[in-house]
Amino acid sequence: MFVSLCLYFDIIFILYDIIYISKKEALVLEVLLGTQNRELTLQYLLVFKEGYAREIASYFDAPLPSIQNQLKNFENAGLALSKMRGKTRVYTLNPRYTFLEEVTALLNKARAYYKPELKEKFELQRKRPRRVEKPL
Repeated sequence: MFVSLCLYFDIIFILYDIIYISKKEALVLEVLLGTQNRELTLQYLLVFKEGYAREIASYFDAPLPSIQNQLKNFENAGLALSKMRGKTRVYTLNPRYTFLEEVTALLNKARAYYKPELKEKFELQRKRPRRVEKPL
């Protein structure tokens, strides 16, 4: 009972720290995940459903090796899956990951606290050009 109560208070304090820090900085989960690139990579995969390392790195102006390492770590942990599309390794979130619902809920909640500039980046953007004669 005492151990579970201590764990409960630890979680409360961590969440308080996240909310407090989120008012100062753009990224909310950096405290839990360790780096900005981890959070941005997960958010990218959640919003756009799939992506490859160079695409994610250029989208956020992040160093490519850092994004590649995060994607490898996510794949090794079972959080992400990859497949080869030509010479490019494309990553997606693993739908069979045990805690996918919880991770998704946490990322969605964190996105609500982002600065407006960063929120705009996560609005769905077209990856292909629109057909010329297609009506709006």
